Amino acid sequence: MRRWQRLKQPFRRAPHGGVIRLSPPEILLLGFALLCAAGALLLWLPGSATRPLAWHEALFTATSAVTVTGLSVIDVGKDLTFIGQLVVLVLIQVGGLGFMTFAALTVLLLGTRLPLSQQNLVREALGEIAFSDIRDLVKLVIAFAFITEAIGTLLLACHWVPEQGLAMGLWHSLFHAVSAFNNAGFSTFSDSLIQEVGNPLVNATVTLMFIVGGLGFVVVSDLYRHRRWSRLAMQTKVVLLATFWLNVIATAILLGLEWSNPGTLGGLEDGFAKLQAAWFQAVTPRTAGFNTLEIGALTDASTLLVMVLMFIGAGSSSTASGIKITTFVVLLLTARAFYRNTEHPTAFGRSIPQETVIKAITVALAGVLLVVLTLFGLTITDGEQSFLDLAFETVSAFGTVGLSRGITSDLSLPGQFLLGLTMLLGRVGPLSVGYFLATRQARGVRYARGEIQIG
Repeated sequence: MRRWQRLKQPFRRAPHGGVIRLSPPEILLLGFALLCAAGALLLWLPGSATRPLAWHEALFTATSAVTVTGLSVIDVGKDLTFIGQLVVLVLIQVGGLGFMTFAALTVLLLGTRLPLSQQNLVREALGEIAFSDIRDLVKLVIAFAFITEAIGTLLLACHWVPEQGLAMGLWHSLFHAVSAFNNAGFSTFSDSLIQEVGNPLVNATVTLMFIVGGLGFVVVSDLYRHRRWSRLAMQTKVVLLATFWLNVIATAILLGLEWSNPGTLGGLEDGFAKLQAAWFQAVTPRTAGFNTLEIGALTDASTLLVMVLMFIGAGSSSTASGIKITTFVVLLLTARAFYRNTEHPTAFGRSIPQETVIKAITVALAGVLLVVLTLFGLTITDGEQSFLDLAFETVSAFGTVGLSRGITSDLSLPGQFLLGLTMLLGRVGPLSVGYFLATRQARGVRYARGEIQIG
C-alpha cells in the first residue's frame, strides 16, 4: 500500500539522496523520447540511407515510427536502405506494442516475477484497469501480435512474392503487415498502396490487420477469454459496435461524396473497386495511415470527415491513438442522458460512473487544445500553406494517423518540430491524462455549491 501511495505522487523526493520519483506516464514519455533519439541516431548513420539525411529528417522519421504515425519528410522506400527500413520497422513494433511490454516480457522470460511498480507501468502502457497479475495479458499481447503479423505477412506474400520475387516480396509483405497491425501507415512504396486500390487481397488483409490492431488488447483479451456476447465486458461491446457503425457509416458517406470525383472514386471504372477504395479510406483514418486514394484530391467534405475520424481514433490500449472511440461514445451517451433528463449515461443496462464521464470530457478537451495550439503554431511558422492542409496535418499528427495532403516535407523546421511534438503528445498524452485522473486523491474539504449558467 505504501508503494502504491508513492506511485501516486509523481514528484515526491526520496527520503535519501533527493531523487525525484517519476509517475508511470512520465516514464513512458521519457522512454518514447529516448527511443526517438536512438532511432534518429541509427537512421542518421550513413549505412541506413541512400543519401545523407539531415538530423531533423532522421529525428522526424524516428519520432513518427515510434509513435506509429506514418507522417514522413522522406521517401522510406527510396531514401532508406534495407538497414534503415529495418530500423523503422523495429521502431514501429516497439512503439506500437509499448516499450514497457517488451521490458516486462524480458523479465518474464528470465523467470522473474514483476514487482508491483513494474506491473503498474505495464498496466498503464496497456490500459489495463485492474491491479491484477498481468503476466498472462502481456504474453497474450505478444503472442497475438506476432501471430497476427505472421498471418498477414503470408497473405500479402501471396500477392507480392510472385510480383516482386521471393526476397523483396517477403520483405514488402512483412513490412506492411507489421506497419498495418501497429497502425503505423509507413509503406515501402512511394505512393503508399494507391497501386493496389483494386486488389481485394491487399485491401482485405491490410484493413483487417489495422482494425484488429485498433480494437485494443483489453478487448482482444476479453474476446479470447469469454467469446460469447452475453459474457463480454461493456467496454468490449462498446468498442466492437462503435467500430462497426463508424466504419459502415463513413464508407457510405465517402461513396456518396466521392463517387463522381475524377481524382478519387470517379477515376475507377469498376464499381467493386470503388467500394473497396471507399471502405479502405473510411477505415484507415482510425488510425492506420495507409491510403489507396490520393488524399489531396478528396473533396473538402470528405477531408473534414477524415479529420473527424482521425481525431476519434480507435480503441483504448490499442496500437492506435486519438481521443479513443470509447471516449467518443461516452460523450455521446452523456449528451443523450442530458437530453433525456436521466441522472447517469447508460449502455447495455449499465450506468457509466461520473468519474468516467469527467475523464472522457478531460481527454477530449485536452485533445482539442493540443490540436488548436499546434495549428496556431503552424499558421505562424508555415502560414503560406493552405489552412485546410495545415489543419489536416495537425489532426493526423495528433491521432498518429500518418495521412497527409502532401505538405509534410514542405514544412519549415519549426513546423516539423511542432508536428513531432504533437505526435509524441498524441501518443502518450491521453494516457497521462487518464492516469492522473485515475490516481487523484479525494480531498477532505468540500466547498459550497455554486451555479454557472450554461448555453
